[in-house]
Amino acid sequence: MVRMQVQLTQRQVEELRRLAAERKVSIAQCVREGVDELIHSANGPDRRAIRERAIRAAGRFSSGLTDLAERHDDYFAEACEH
Repeated sequence: MVRMQVQLTQRQVEELRRLAAERKVSIAQCVREGVDELIHSANGPDRRAIRERAIRAAGRFSSGLTDLAERHDDYFAEACEH
């Protein structure tokens, strides 16, 4: 772990103390989790996880259409009209 010094508002400190006490963890743990969440949201979705999820979903559903490959543009245009 790397020790850092940060400045927080009084309100932030009060809320951190309250959250830490409710969760029975340290304020430092709450800060680390908040930083992790910020990093995760800034980086966007995990592309590898999204790709794996899409691969698992492929072939699991059926549209019931037998000519989708040939008429996909027609079906798409029809869907956009509604």
